Amino acid sequence: MTKKQINILLWVILAVFVVYRIALCFFPQALPGAAFVLSGLPFVFALIHGVCNYRFRDILVFLAITLVVSNVLENCSILTGFPFGHYYYTDYLGAKLFLVPVSISLAYFGMGYLSWMLARVILGNVEQRMAGHFTYTVPLLAGFLMVSWDLTFDPIASTILHSWIWQQGGSYYGVPFSNFIGWFFTVYVFFQLFALYLKSRPNVYARVKPEMSKGYWLQAAIFYGITGLTAVLSALIPRADDTVIDATGALWHIQDIIITCGLVAIFTMIAFTFLSVVKTAKLPAEGNTAGKNN
Repeated sequence: MTKKQINILLWVILAVFVVYRIALCFFPQALPGAAFVLSGLPFVFALIHGVCNYRFRDILVFLAITLVVSNVLENCSILTGFPFGHYYYTDYLGAKLFLVPVSISLAYFGMGYLSWMLARVILGNVEQRMAGHFTYTVPLLAGFLMVSWDLTFDPIASTILHSWIWQQGGSYYGVPFSNFIGWFFTVYVFFQLFALYLKSRPNVYARVKPEMSKGYWLQAAIFYGITGLTAVLSALIPRADDTVIDATGALWHIQDIIITCGLVAIFTMIAFTFLSVVKTAKLPAEGNTAGKNN
């Protein structure tokens, strides 16, 4: 495929994701396979988008690091409670790798990649190589971007949908504080490992001009941002004031959970997306030869 064809494919994947996410807000029970679509499309997008700026082998390294670290720590937490807390997955999300659904592993990579790319553009690390303070600041910011996403959906997925069950409950609508600390620890580890991997290969991208096109960075920002935007949209849709009970017997109002997640999305994911779009607007109109058609 030519670079122009790849660019078109990326926009098509993005468009399908946008339409599906918005439709899911209005018809949550009518669309089949939501778990795999919502994790699979970002996964495919990340693979294709990633090789436009990195070598294919580097994206595979990022994939391998992400899958191994996330799966090991998730299984560890299910068995011991570290680092997320005590929980287990139900059969809602389908097939599992050990004790963790495959769709969860796909989501770690897809959303992890998007968080990584937004962190890069927000901090001004638009070069492919990893050098200086970016080796540590990009993974750190990417971790906050990733946890912001979890804040917008974990109570919905666990307390309402019962995709996983928090056995000891928690103050955030049935989700414990430890979950978000565990999330940050997990994603920071694989982001930092990838950054160190890139830093250990300083000559790979040394002769490549730093900038990709604005459209390239904008694709990642929109993909990340639409996830937060649909959380806000869901909060605006009127629903019956039903209640749900978590594993500890605590009673929660479903509408309160959804509205809170939408509110959190505004001041985390939407804010990060806005910042990344502003940073993207300041980039040169065209990037290097490899990226100008993206």
